[in-house]
Amino acid sequence: MRGGAAATNNPALVTVRNPEILTLKKGDLTVRTNVVRGVVVLGCAASCAGAFGQDLDHSQWTAILRQYVTPQSRVDYARLKADSTGRLDAYLGQIAKAWPATLDENARKAALIDAYNALTIRWIIANFPVKSIWRTKDPFRVARHQVNGHTESLDSIETRLRDMHDPRIHGALVCAARSCPPLRREAYTPADVDGQLDDNFRVWLADSGKNEFLPEKRLAKVSKIFEWYAADFGVVGGVPGVLKKFAPPEAFASTNKLEYFKYNWGLNDSGSVGASYSGLEFYIDYARNGYLRSDIGGWFFGLGRKYGVDPLIFGAIYVGAIPFFSLCIAWLVRNLRSRRPLIAPLMSSGFFFVSAYLYLLIAGKNIPVWVYVFVVVLLTLGAWSTVRKVRTRIVSEGHSA
Repeated sequence: MRGGAAATNNPALVTVRNPEILTLKKGDLTVRTNVVRGVVVLGCAASCAGAFGQDLDHSQWTAILRQYVTPQSRVDYARLKADSTGRLDAYLGQIAKAWPATLDENARKAALIDAYNALTIRWIIANFPVKSIWRTKDPFRVARHQVNGHTESLDSIETRLRDMHDPRIHGALVCAARSCPPLRREAYTPADVDGQLDDNFRVWLADSGKNEFLPEKRLAKVSKIFEWYAADFGVVGGVPGVLKKFAPPEAFASTNKLEYFKYNWGLNDSGSVGASYSGLEFYIDYARNGYLRSDIGGWFFGLGRKYGVDPLIFGAIYVGAIPFFSLCIAWLVRNLRSRRPLIAPLMSSGFFFVSAYLYLLIAGKNIPVWVYVFVVVLLTLGAWSTVRKVRTRIVSEGHSA
């Protein structure tokens, strides 16, 4: 234990073991005993003070938040960069070092939230002026931040918090976007983090610019965050459960329909920086940072895990069928316009549309129901077309006879 180690190495306690104390005269016994007791108490006090002194101190972060974050949760990045970058770096220097092993879950939760928000602001300052965090180089995935003696990314910090299974953290993490939850104007602290998370969640849901409740229409328009992280809210009754608990009184019922606001990734600057950041710019930055490529790759290789097949074979059939499917659609349209038979182009286009899934039927598992339905429809159309042609041929031969 840390307290035990400190006591063993404390010089004040070493004097207790001094042999001279054991050679006291009988008349001095009471006085010397009291001295020994005093030394022991002082030594323990010093040891305990040293132990508690190792806890993380978030007061410097609170001072920065109160000075540079507006009541509307916007950040004065220009002034912060000019005047207090050093103060922020000093706080982050403490966050970077190894944390005391005695920190409980609340202390770690508070520290990780503060680390995420402070490091995000520091990253913006390093790139300011910038219209969006997405305009910077791979802002979330790259491990470039020092936290608790480790190199972390913003995503990995968020993952550590999500692993604590407290979905309220989604109302506290601020990724420098205008649609983010409110950036609290004080640090999250071990003693108050539960109440702070509850309060911030309520403030977030009460902001009609980010979440809108229309009880008369039995409708709630909420942040996209609730859609992205829907699974995390399962521990509190899902998204309806958390909305019912934290939304303004009488504003939401569990049976209300949910819609999600489009996320505004413009910088949450107190000035005009980021105000004009458009959806098109976001998609360009998203692709430029390699996230679109990762999404496609994740989907592609996820097919193998989902269906139990070789994703390369599945992908080759899927992609290879696209030009043939397009040609069959053109054939179908041409026959439709010229009033020619539609069965052949219809079946051909259907075959190429479902060809990759036919591979799943042969080699895979967890096949979607619609694939079976589609194959049955194709087979039915083929059988019907064959029967019709046979009947036509029989009738034709009968007339010839």
